[in-house]
Amino acid sequence: MNLKFDANGLIPAIVIDNNSGKVLTLAYMNEESFNKTLADKTTWFYSRSRQCLWHKGETSGNFQHVVKIVADCDNDALAVYVNKDGPACHLGTDSCFENEILYTPEDDKSFSMNDLAALIADRRANPKEGSYTNYLFDKGLDKILKKVGEECTEVIIAAKAEDKKETIYEIADLAYHTLVLMEQAGITVDEIKTELASRHVIDKKVKQEKMT
Repeated sequence: MNLKFDANGLIPAIVIDNNSGKVLTLAYMNEESFNKTLADKTTWFYSRSRQCLWHKGETSGNFQHVVKIVADCDNDALAVYVNKDGPACHLGTDSCFENEILYTPEDDKSFSMNDLAALIADRRANPKEGSYTNYLFDKGLDKILKKVGEECTEVIIAAKAEDKKETIYEIADLAYHTLVLMEQAGITVDEIKTELASRHVIDKKVKQEKMT
């Protein structure tokens, strides 16, 4: 791709969690570490302070498995999407970018199913008085299954009535209760994504076979 390394032979690599889209760290690659990353499918970088290559996870076990690498419009910076085995930061935090400088909540539109799943998991681990989520966990699996069934019915009724706003509301309820069930069953959002992704790969393979 004719990547443009700087005068020191380096190119910045922004490492991103492939599941959540969260920026994990900013590191640098030289041509050798870049080629090792391509060959090994785990991240290799070049340490500017130690003047040597380093393999992320070699000492900590927190390897980063590369899903894709994308160059920017000038070919002088990389976005590296990974599935990680553990915290990205050497301090033990999920991301190196944890020191908040500015935050304007009214402009924050970011949200993911992982965020909601994490909140549900936290409620289970750290019960909060008056929490509906804790109420469901306290009542157990049968109550959770009953709520999932009820929400499925509500979605059907709203959709049959062709009420878009109500259908969106009920689907949101169903999604929430499904995440509660997943937490109860020990199933993660990433496992569901992996299952869906495997079906996508199979579907593409079938289509290619039909074309040939």
